[in-house]
Amino acid sequence: MSEPDATRTTVDLAGGPPRRTPRWLVAVAVALVVLLVAGAVADHIELGYYALTPGEARPVGPLVTVPRSRAHRVEGKLLLTDVYVSQVTALAYLYDKLRSDVQVLPATTVLGPATPPSELVVQGYLEMAQSQAAAKAAALTRLGYDVGEHAAGTLVFAVVAGSPAARVLHVGQVVTAVDGTPTPDVCAFSRALARRAAGDRVTLSVEQSTVTAHAVLKPGRTVTEHVTLARWPSSVPRPSPTPPCGVGVHRAQGFLGVEAETQEDYHFPFPVTVRTTSIGGPSAGLAMTLGILDVLSGGHLTGGRTVAATGTISPDGAVGEVGGVPEKTVAVERAGASVFFVPAAQVATAKAKATPSLTVVGVRSLAQALDDLHRLGGTVPASPGTSPAGPQGS
Repeated sequence: MSEPDATRTTVDLAGGPPRRTPRWLVAVAVALVVLLVAGAVADHIELGYYALTPGEARPVGPLVTVPRSRAHRVEGKLLLTDVYVSQVTALAYLYDKLRSDVQVLPATTVLGPATPPSELVVQGYLEMAQSQAAAKAAALTRLGYDVGEHAAGTLVFAVVAGSPAARVLHVGQVVTAVDGTPTPDVCAFSRALARRAAGDRVTLSVEQSTVTAHAVLKPGRTVTEHVTLARWPSSVPRPSPTPPCGVGVHRAQGFLGVEAETQEDYHFPFPVTVRTTSIGGPSAGLAMTLGILDVLSGGHLTGGRTVAATGTISPDGAVGEVGGVPEKTVAVERAGASVFFVPAAQVATAKAKATPSLTVVGVRSLAQALDDLHRLGGTVPASPGTSPAGPQGS
């Protein structure tokens, strides 16, 4: 009787020859593996699109901090709302296109002509910081306080990828001088660069400020940076300064590669903060303004309702258009809002998503929004020099 071969062990409990795996099952297994690998690869291939999906709608009141002696307990809720923005992958493209609550937009629509994808988040925090400042100015002005304002330099809003500026400047920094000439605003900055040609070496005084996820612009030390201007690339349109500065862009002007605006600093009569976390963009301006007013003026602005709002705000109270209105409409309904203030030009867009339980109101200004809240039963702070407006009687 021979000994068993230790290198070959075959066990057949059924007593017959070993069963062979069916070919169709092998084929299915291989196909599944291929699909999984392909899916993993596709999930890492980013396309030139962004998906906007409904975000959160949250009360503004708890985010607002004012001196205790000036604060009031808030009745009802004022909601700000946001959207989630994510770059579309090859794997998710078709799924996102088919979803009714998702908007797929070309990257150029979301990023604009100058913003690289890597700067989108910090740019959003910068816009939120600016929006908070404007909201505080608008609210306190409505309450009759004097709000001081002055230009504090040229704020870097976007930096073109691969440009001369990309080596020395970042979003949120402030340029205070060009070749020793002060640049307190974007017009002074434009005039200083208008005289420089491609190949010229320029000296910039740069305050190395940074923007946090709490939308706080933190000042830094001022350093000197040197940069050589390039030829203007055909892929980048020549700018029309905003606001108009009376400075043209001549054909020989050198290319720095920044999108800039005036950094406005405000002087408020007392501290007011709106603490947001990981929320970017300017679209919460109107909601934050109403939230600040509610906390400072008695806490009865909504008449006990749950009211949501979206729209940019300027220090003088003008309300501007925003993105993602369809997705925001879905979010505020999910949060239980009964009224949704939107920029007047975007009422139809919001109503297309709203159910009958949500009243959509279009506004062009803070004053108009307050008038509408008054009609809805809220107690509204009066314009300076007039009596407060309470709920209307029947």
